Amino acid sequence: MTSIPDASAHARPGTTVVHPSTVVPELPELPEPRRTDDRLVRHAVTYARPLGYRPLLMDVHLPASAGGDARVPCVVWIHGGAWWEGDRRFPPGGWNGDDFWFRLLTGAGMAVATIDYRLSGEAPYPAQLADAQAAIRFLRHHAPALGIDPQRIGVSGESAGGHLAAMVALTGHTPVPATHRSVVGPSSAVQAAVPMYPVTDLLAFDGDPAGGPAPEDLLLGHPVRDALDAAAAASPVRHAWAGAPPMLLLHGDADTLVPPAHSRRLATALEEAGATVRLELVRGGEHCFVGADPVPPLRAAVAFLAEHLRA
Repeated sequence: MTSIPDASAHARPGTTVVHPSTVVPELPELPEPRRTDDRLVRHAVTYARPLGYRPLLMDVHLPASAGGDARVPCVVWIHGGAWWEGDRRFPPGGWNGDDFWFRLLTGAGMAVATIDYRLSGEAPYPAQLADAQAAIRFLRHHAPALGIDPQRIGVSGESAGGHLAAMVALTGHTPVPATHRSVVGPSSAVQAAVPMYPVTDLLAFDGDPAGGPAPEDLLLGHPVRDALDAAAAASPVRHAWAGAPPMLLLHGDADTLVPPAHSRRLATALEEAGATVRLELVRGGEHCFVGADPVPPLRAAVAFLAEHLRA
């Protein structure tokens, strides 16, 4: 399991220092959890308030059995949507209902924090990565109140969220500049990652075949051809390193939107760097595993995260 590096920060105006290395902005109080049959859920937790943007929210789902002195591992879930749409509350529609994926995770003894982040129409990259890193720092700082173990945090995401999950996993030791009015100080490193059909190389696309702006161009705020260095920096294949957290890559072998070559490239880069990685191709699976049964790959994701987060 990947260790958590030390982190430090300096205070900024309008923030409160609660520890020599932690700066916490003024944020709303944590909402009380609501109990369902199988979970405790805190809805609409504000984890950052970047100036000029909407507040950034997460929902935190815990197993119903959580409580007392026990601390459960937590998986940060990052939604897809080509970086320009999507919602923390809704996994892909073909995944047996909105809550099936979250229930798989909590049923295995893990919490899941589903996060919103700034979309490409709101801010260019790396705002999206900065927001995801801010969510992890927030979870670490509030771990005792939330009932999670700050030493056992994983990340997963699908499509554009898979890209961000891979970037989170590979850049925890070198975070991007922090989202304004977010918790600063705790590490944004994770201990395991499961990107699903992720974009791993922004230079591998040929633009939008319909002739409009391509999602990767909108993400960067410039056409990729005019921002090659930025596109490379935003590509997980350029960040493989030996100390990366264990990673499982799940990809439909019939995916025409994000071809499986993306996951193959990242798996190869991680193997060559000496990191722990496993690639599983879902036979007959299009994007979002359409055309295949999504349950086996989702269960594989849960098993991998549970193993490496010691759930």
